Order: sequence, then C-alpha cells, then structure tokens
Amino acid sequence: MDLTTIPEEPGCYQFKDETGTILYVGKAKNLKKRVSSYFQKKSITPRIDILVSLIKDIDVIVTSSEVEALILENNLIKKYQPKFNIDLKDAKSYAFIQISNDPFPRIGIARDKTSKKNGTLYGPFVSAAERDQILKFIKQTFHLRTCKKMTKRACLRSHLGTCAAPCTGKISEPEYQYLVKSADYLLKGKNQDLITDLQKEMETFAASEEYEKALVTRDRIAAIENLSERQYVQRQKKSDEHIVNYLVSGDTVYLILFHVERGSLTSKEEYVFPETEDFLDEFILQYYSSTKPPNELILPSPPGSGMEEYLTHLRKTHVTLTIPKQGEKKHLLDLAYKNLEVSFFTGKMRLAELGEALYMDPPPEVIECFDISHLMGTGTVASMVSFREGRPDKRNYRRYKIKTAGPSDDYAAMAEVVKRRYSRLLRENSPMPDLIVVDGGPGQLKSAHTILEELSLPIPIISIAKREEEIFIPGRNTPLSMQKKSPASLLIQEIRDEAHRFAITYQKKLRQKSMKE
Repeated sequence: MDLTTIPEEPGCYQFKDETGTILYVGKAKNLKKRVSSYFQKKSITPRIDILVSLIKDIDVIVTSSEVEALILENNLIKKYQPKFNIDLKDAKSYAFIQISNDPFPRIGIARDKTSKKNGTLYGPFVSAAERDQILKFIKQTFHLRTCKKMTKRACLRSHLGTCAAPCTGKISEPEYQYLVKSADYLLKGKNQDLITDLQKEMETFAASEEYEKALVTRDRIAAIENLSERQYVQRQKKSDEHIVNYLVSGDTVYLILFHVERGSLTSKEEYVFPETEDFLDEFILQYYSSTKPPNELILPSPPGSGMEEYLTHLRKTHVTLTIPKQGEKKHLLDLAYKNLEVSFFTGKMRLAELGEALYMDPPPEVIECFDISHLMGTGTVASMVSFREGRPDKRNYRRYKIKTAGPSDDYAAMAEVVKRRYSRLLRENSPMPDLIVVDGGPGQLKSAHTILEELSLPIPIISIAKREEEIFIPGRNTPLSMQKKSPASLLIQEIRDEAHRFAITYQKKLRQKSMKE
C-alpha cells in the first residue's frame, strides 16, 4: 500500500513480509502519521530497523475511534501472534467493569470473565484511562458504593457526597437499585433511554417543588450527554458474523468482507470483479462454496430468495441474513463501507472533486507540481513531483538547479523551471500532464502561465498559497471558493507538500556537498 493513500484516521495497521505473513500489528490515532514515522531515515532502534527492512506490504483497517482501534489491535495480536509484537504487546484480555449481584451492589474492576458469576460484566475496556474515566464518572454521577464489604460506619466518600452510603441507611434498597439501573443503562450504551427516564424524573421533582433533587437530576443528564463513547468493534456475543459491503463504480464492483468472531472484528478481505446483474448472489455462492458460512451474514441489501436456506444447508445450523437500518450492526456495515472507500477510492474521490471544482471533465489523472527553494536567496533549486491517479509517481520526479534567475527571484525561477520541463517534453514528444500546480500565489502562477502560453501549451494550471491554502487560477486575483479541508484542497496540499519536501531535500544535499568540498 502506498503511504500517501493511508488515511489520517484512527485504526490499526498490519506490516507484512513478502509472503504475506503479518510481522507487526499496531494502532494509531492518525494512521498516516504513525505508519509514515517508521520510514523516516533516522533510526529508532535496531529491532525497528529490522522490522522495516522486512516490510513488503501494509494493510490498514479504519475504525471510528481510538478506543475501537485499541480493541481491534488486541484482537489481531491474539489471532496472529506477530513475532514483532510478542515482546512489545500484552495480548491478554482487558479489564471489565463489574456491578456485583449484592442487595446493594458495588461497582469495581474485574479482570477475569469467570467473575461473571459474581455480577454483571461490562466491557472489555482496552484503555485503562478510558476504563477509569467511565468508572469515575459513574461513581460521581450515581454514587454507587465501591467498598468490598459494607460496614455500619460512613466512609470518606459518604462525607464527600460521592457515595449513596447504603451502609448508614441513608437510602432504601429500591432507591439504590434505581441508581444501579441507571448505571447499567449507561454501561450498555443506552444513553438516550437513560436521558429520557431522567428527564421524566426531573419534571416530576420540579412539579412537586423538590428543586434540589431536580437540579441533581439535571446535572446527571448534562453529564451523560457529554459522555459519548460507545464500543462497537468488540461485543459480548457467542456467534460469528460476516459483514459484506460493496461499491459499484463504472462496470466494476469493489467489495469488502469483515470477519467478526464472537463479537470481535478480526480481519477483512477485499475483492474486485466485473459487475453483473446478480453479482451479490454470485459472490455469496462462490465464497461460501469453500468457506463455512457464519451464524449471521450482514448485508447492505437483500440477496435473492432462497439464499438463507442455502447457507443454512451448507453450515448445517441456521444462518441469519440481516439487512440493518440502524444500531451497532448498521455501524459495522458503515465501517466496512468506509474501509472500502479508503482501500480503493481515496485518490479517485479526491480527483473527482478536484475535477468538479476546476470544471475539468474528465478529472486530471496526471498532476505535476513545482516548488522553489533557497536559503536566504542563495542556492536556489526547484523540484517537480508527479502524481498519477492521486498517488506519487516517483519515477517521474525531477529536480533542477536554477541557472538564470537572480537571488530571491521566485517568479523568474518558476518561469525557468517550467520552461525547461515542458520544452524538453515537447522536444521528446512526451505526454503532457493533465494539470500543473505551482507553489505560491498569483505572481508565481502568472510567471508559469506566461511560459505555457509562449510554448502554446493549453495545460490547465493552478497555484496554491501556503498561508491560507488558497487556490488561484490564471486571470483571477481572488482565490477559488474551495474549503481548505475539502478532499480536493487536501489533495493539492499533499502534492504541494511533497514538492516542497523534495526541493528541501535536494537543497540540503547540495549544501552538504558544497561544505565538504
């Protein structure tokens, strides 16, 4: 996988060797930033150097949050046991939050699923900070006790007002169980149901002029609304699921399949094939002719009649086909679609939007970008990078020593390098790019555009100014109305940044060479 196509989103990455064996599994809040850090020239450790030397392929799975990425990382490590993870990662199960089954239940932490006989388990929580934050929130909001053994003396938490203190008889068992029920709703992710119940309770207190209780309930509602973290990747289930989603572009189907084993997302598979009228049915028939069907198959649209019976026949036990419209299964379906876009369409989607913004039909396939670099007016150099279908085409990168432009004259330097590049392509009768990008504002753009007119080359050209990431076109002094966080603008920024990096690298190389001489 090309590093430039890795998304800047949370998820897991898998480094693979030339045989496809997984060497290492990691998680990241920003996949692109984290994965790219491994390939910087500066050595980190000998162990990492060895790992990087063996990497031949990179696979990523995007998640909706860093918490989901942590859970998925744990699942993948336990499943594949990558050799570079063994000494670096603890593949044990993560801790649960437990509410005991006592008359006045206590809330605490349990690390063993066998603890289920002593109460209800919630989780697992892969992040200790996340677990502790939620536990602290519940204790402060619902005042459940945490003591292992109830006494008849009030503890410090009781004096601080963070425990309902059933040990002192301050609260009845039904009243305490109501608080337990509220905590249960929260831990199961039923936040909206809990808020609805609390709003009714607050209205009741207000109607009976119990304003202090109404204020307490209001504060609980506000706190719950601010707590928004649900875990979808790992759920307490005994059955296995497959999630299939697809995207049709032109005459081609791009399909992804997620494996969910006992509630845990463990892996994905990707397929590309020509579109037919019944492509979904054909895929299901062919795939499960050699793979055991899961307990449940989650799809974005219903297959042909009889498919459920057919899969049940293959599995020998009942197979359920589900087409979810909401809830966590719909979330997993959407997550699969998101990964599909990342795997196949990140570059194409950005190019399509760029083409629309620039009124180019079809969208530009080959983009070349120029950048000028110098050190306080000395040692001026230029770079030209080429992107094909939204990805770097490093074989066609070029670098130039500026020969005719004066010190600090970026306009003349831009004109020189553009003239040298496209005069040569004309002499060699080589293909021209679909779009040219120059780093700078209207001044640099005018210099480059003038050269193209002199060469009679009607190639679309734009410039991007660093400060506000504004994009200019010839003959217009104001920038295009393009959001700088839009996919099209981000693509141009990425190409410009690559040209800048390439120019800086060349300038440093020449400076070091000059110092040695």
